[in-house]
Amino acid sequence: MSGTTRQSDVIVLGAGIIGVSVALHLQARGRTVTLIDKGEPGAETSHGNAGLIERASVIPYAFPRDLGTLLRYAANRSTAVRYQPAALARMLPWLARYWWHSAPARLDAIAAEMLPLIERCIDEHMVFADAAGAAQFMRGDGWLELYRTQRDFEQAVQAAEKLGAYKLTHDILDRQALAGREPSLQGDLAGAVHWRDPVTVSDPGAVTRAYAKLFAARGGEIVTGDAMTLEQDDRSWQVELPSERHRAAAAVVALGPWSTELCRRFGYSLPLAVKRGYHMHYRAADCAVLRLPVCDVEAGFMLTPMARGIRLTTGIELAERDAPSDARQVAQAEQIARRFFPLGDAIDPAPWRGARPCLPDMKPVIGKAPRHDGLWFAFGHAHHGFTLGPVTGRLLGEMMTGEAPFTDPRPYAPGRFGA
Repeated sequence: MSGTTRQSDVIVLGAGIIGVSVALHLQARGRTVTLIDKGEPGAETSHGNAGLIERASVIPYAFPRDLGTLLRYAANRSTAVRYQPAALARMLPWLARYWWHSAPARLDAIAAEMLPLIERCIDEHMVFADAAGAAQFMRGDGWLELYRTQRDFEQAVQAAEKLGAYKLTHDILDRQALAGREPSLQGDLAGAVHWRDPVTVSDPGAVTRAYAKLFAARGGEIVTGDAMTLEQDDRSWQVELPSERHRAAAAVVALGPWSTELCRRFGYSLPLAVKRGYHMHYRAADCAVLRLPVCDVEAGFMLTPMARGIRLTTGIELAERDAPSDARQVAQAEQIARRFFPLGDAIDPAPWRGARPCLPDMKPVIGKAPRHDGLWFAFGHAHHGFTLGPVTGRLLGEMMTGEAPFTDPRPYAPGRFGA
């Protein structure tokens, strides 16, 4: 190392949507920020999602509690949830906590605690999108929740009506109405719920990169480096790179599924697990057009019209974060998808794989490390990292600069796990 030292107010570790958003909000509040990542911004989980800013997801993804669903998942043949047996055995204590938090009364309380973030997700995205020129990737048309049996469709309609207190906008589409809204869908489909509030995104990785370019254009520094070199001395936090040292009074850990490795070095054992997921892109066959993202609820996957093609995004795979990919879930989902939409040839040579960082109480960690001055956490957003990036950045930016937070941050505090 040359001995050169670069100084800033804050080091943000991780250039996914969370880290980039934190960096932008701190920058807007007058802080000099260095953003550090091994790769380019938005290259991991922020790139591979289904492309939704999910304003309608007011109820977290809970652990199923009915026996029929549990038995179906236990057989390990479901497209919605698959598992690698060795990993599942190691995850059982975490899954038990997830199941406990998913009890109806607890789930209602968690939903209420998450609502302030969900309610502001689109507005906070648009602040960045307009300034970064990323609004071109966004459409405010919502997405379709698709049902193949009349029984499931009727239950979905009842569930949607129960969300009336949240004032979400939705349409109930029977077979005929669904055919009118998405003429290229085919097969024996019972109907759909069209959730209109969410914004859909044709290239979430490009959106994250546009936000990062905005940060750089406003004077921020983006550096390629290893976040795991973070150390604390008496005065500051520092990251060692081959040619220089970066030093700051504060550091933010926003490394998604890699966050706990760094946190453990400083004595924090947070119960983070991963739900892996895959995607593939396809051409549309027979001049078919998919206007809106569609979710096959039973099979647990989505088809989303993207800039690259039709993206098929799978459900959940319970496996070690870095275990080899298993293409069976993608292949099974593709087989089902072809029954109701004419997919053409695959565009990608192999499925992309990512890992959603999840905590058992379905809430992220956003806040100060309990035992270290200047160390802050922002990770664990599960299925909603892309959705909640900018609003997380705002909340943490307010906390770190002494502003009054727009909502009570205590539900997301790292200390809630006794870390």
